[in-house]
Amino acid sequence: MGDLPPVTRLAPTPSGALHVGNARTFLATWGLARRLGWKIVLRLEDLDIGRVKAGAHEESSTDLAWLGIDWDDAPLVQSADLSPYRDALEQLARAGQTFPCGRSRSEIRTALSAPHADDGEARFPPALRPTKPWPNTIETWETNHRFALDPAPEFVFDALLGPQTFDPGLEVGDMVLWTKLGMPAYQLAVVIDDARQGVTDVVRGDDLLASAARQQVIARALGLQHARWWHVPLVYGEDGKRLAKRHGSHSLQALRNAQVAPERVIGWCAWTLGLMPTCEPLPARDFCVLCTPEALRESAQRLRTQPTIFGPQDLAFLEGRSNSHPAAPSASP
Repeated sequence: MGDLPPVTRLAPTPSGALHVGNARTFLATWGLARRLGWKIVLRLEDLDIGRVKAGAHEESSTDLAWLGIDWDDAPLVQSADLSPYRDALEQLARAGQTFPCGRSRSEIRTALSAPHADDGEARFPPALRPTKPWPNTIETWETNHRFALDPAPEFVFDALLGPQTFDPGLEVGDMVLWTKLGMPAYQLAVVIDDARQGVTDVVRGDDLLASAARQQVIARALGLQHARWWHVPLVYGEDGKRLAKRHGSHSLQALRNAQVAPERVIGWCAWTLGLMPTCEPLPARDFCVLCTPEALRESAQRLRTQPTIFGPQDLAFLEGRSNSHPAAPSASP
């Protein structure tokens, strides 16, 4: 790497409006990067065509800019060039690590999207693999291709949460890397995209912590260096599930349209991350000052057992109907 700075990335979801939970993770990414001198790249993930909403990327970019979040390069648009993903799959096929496999359409959709902790993924066991020898070339791109993955522990070191151990072979088994829609699956795409954008540090929600182990295995098989991991605990709704549209009007678009000051969102994010003792408006530049690795590490370990629950008081503060928040920033329901 020489004297090149570390690189992190922003990859907003294309499937709907960003909410305050997304804002918290993106602010943590941006705050760390700007404080530590990292480069920030943007990625437009548009391979899951069935879930990409028209105008979602433009809306996300507007939301990020509204918060004061910026980046340093023109965005990488995944669908603009599929050849890097094809090349990677062909490399794995030549090494005898993949096999073609026809499965259901619902499984394809799952493979295209980033997996989350509450998705209830089904395991594909080795017993269902076809008989060897497997093709060492890709005979058709219009079928699923799976990565053969035997049970074995995979060590992950997270800069915020510390050492973790997973076993992708037991958790998901043989992963889909390519789908019969002619598109790379999420796990392959993210490994290739991080490599071609030079990403050295990934900051994202901790619902993707188990995916770090899967991506390390894929990167190693391709001879690539995986990124350092920084997993930020998620915001949850009062029902105990990760924050989503079902939990009310907390989208950044709705808050912008209501003329809410972005400093209220930034302050709420800083407070719920444990970066300041009270919930009050905060300019983006001050968020960078507070967003140290040490402060994020301390709060991340606490929030894993005492998660942030988004409720009516939070929305009242964000919408300006309340100028204070009497609750503790991380109280379980």
